[in-house]
Amino acid sequence: MSALFDLTGRTALVTGSRTGIGQAVAIGLAEAGADLVLHGHHDDLDETQAAVEAHGRSARRWIRDLSRTDGLAADLDGLLDGTRVDILVNNAGIIRRSPAADMAEEDWDAVLTTNLDAVFAITQAVGRRMLARRSGKIISIASLLSFQGGVNVVGYSASKHALVGMTRALANEWARDGIQVNAIAPGYVATNNTTALRADPVREPQIRDRIPAGRWGTPADLVGAAVFLAAPASDYVCGHVLCVDGGWLAR
Repeated sequence: MSALFDLTGRTALVTGSRTGIGQAVAIGLAEAGADLVLHGHHDDLDETQAAVEAHGRSARRWIRDLSRTDGLAADLDGLLDGTRVDILVNNAGIIRRSPAADMAEEDWDAVLTTNLDAVFAITQAVGRRMLARRSGKIISIASLLSFQGGVNVVGYSASKHALVGMTRALANEWARDGIQVNAIAPGYVATNNTTALRADPVREPQIRDRIPAGRWGTPADLVGAAVFLAAPASDYVCGHVLCVDGGWLAR
């Protein structure tokens, strides 16, 4: 393996690593040599852990509900006291679909808490340790809806726009201290979050026909971008949002 993409000796914390993009990224980082801290809402990470260990890497678990942020920093400090995290992947997120005029306040709060407040709390806690060491990689999973408004997803769109702003702001502050803060914006990917869209007989072909690549993405399509942004190859990449969208934004 090229030293540019070798993660041997590094440990990555991946939030929401039970399924989908988080699971694929965690396994991809392990294949590149990283040990893992796997986060889940519930302790059902057996499949991901087994895949990580199959690559000869270690995997420990951090179980935490990110729909509430009270005590989150303290919980994470307990983890970080015993584990050096060199790479943070902020992947966990939720979506609530409804017309904006009908969106319940609790749905708005749930999306913003999980997708933005918890991400900042985790990034701040991990970032403080990275600042003390003057090294680290932080990757947040953004979205096409970091650039577009979407339909019936006002909370999700707002959270993903804000995530890109946070990424750029942190890059401005932390790059000189050896920490690269970047984001990946997936296109339409076949995950649990897009189940309803993929089952819609009208919207599904409309979406697929608009993608220049002619297909929905898969979680595996995100792995190369994640390894690049986690590895020495990206040491001079700061505040960037890498779109992996099959050409959607170029259309």
